[in-house]
Amino acid sequence: MRLEAVELRVVELPLRFPFETSFGREETKRAVLVCAYADGLAGWGEAPVMSAPLYNEETVETAWHVLRDFLVPALLGQPVEHPRDVRHRLRFVRRHHMTKAGLEAAVWDLFAQRRGRSLRNLLGGVRDRVEVGVSLGIEPTVADLVRRVEAFVAQGYRRVKVKIRPGWDVEVVRELRRRFPDLPLQVDANSAYTLDDAAVFEAMDEFGLLLVEQPLAEDDLVDHAKLQARLRTPVCLDESIVHPHDARKAAELGSCRVVNIKPARLGGLANAVETHDVCASHGMPVWCGGMLETGIGRLANLALASLPNFRLPGDLSASDRYFHEDLIEPPVVLERDGTVRVPTEAGVAPRVRRDRVDRVTVRRECLRP
Repeated sequence: MRLEAVELRVVELPLRFPFETSFGREETKRAVLVCAYADGLAGWGEAPVMSAPLYNEETVETAWHVLRDFLVPALLGQPVEHPRDVRHRLRFVRRHHMTKAGLEAAVWDLFAQRRGRSLRNLLGGVRDRVEVGVSLGIEPTVADLVRRVEAFVAQGYRRVKVKIRPGWDVEVVRELRRRFPDLPLQVDANSAYTLDDAAVFEAMDEFGLLLVEQPLAEDDLVDHAKLQARLRTPVCLDESIVHPHDARKAAELGSCRVVNIKPARLGGLANAVETHDVCASHGMPVWCGGMLETGIGRLANLALASLPNFRLPGDLSASDRYFHEDLIEPPVVLERDGTVRVPTEAGVAPRVRRDRVDRVTVRRECLRP
């Protein structure tokens, strides 16, 4: 297979509700979409970068530049035998994991369509449904957060994750646990604390949380190991795991007991599958996180989450959790039992609504050899 052309788009979708974390507030979802063409087919991928370099170093502008000037030219007109080859072909560019993931996902989509097989099948998935939870940002008041949790629990979500930051942590979680004593609950700090704040997480041990996600620095493994040794609650790493070998090091150091796998953060689906396998070999469960992806990225994440070691509900909410109108049809829907169906189509493209993509596109460029 040879890529004949690659189209880049920047899209902007208003979020149904603002989403606030320890590092910022989003009201509009911006992302870079990649559409790769080969053999009469179009394959879609998403680089769910943010407008500002807050989660990692990438932004919409850097993703556009790196794709247009480096990554896409490295693949255009060149033979690609398998999507796993893409990560090796793009190694000459350091990091820019989400950007690479968007291009690699488009190649996976092409490959699935050419083979007439679903992404779940190609990646080694074993489930036709996956358990999902909902991720809630920081709200103006605890009462507002409680109301949001009540609404999503009523919809059937099996797990709730809430964002925390210094000053919005122990008492917030205490009130949630009081109101929802049996709810599977976890918190996400997005690297907002240091080891000096260990008492905050020791206090949370009494609440029976599923896990505490990324409490310390985004590039740390050592201090996380020290913190995990002091807690009964499992530490889960997110930003610290950007390559399969990071998962191995974290397991060997005791830095965490759970890993959040985001294909975008890891540079693509191939690295995500390898990270899943590394964690499984160490007896460490994983779950699939998200970056407020549109349906294009979400469908690929669902396929990945069907692999056997994804043992905790993922951040794979229904399309209407974030968007009034998603870019796919049919949308991702929450089933009554708190699960979401894994796509069975040959790739993502059959569900992409190009007319909707056109409506939200604010920048577009087509690259050819």
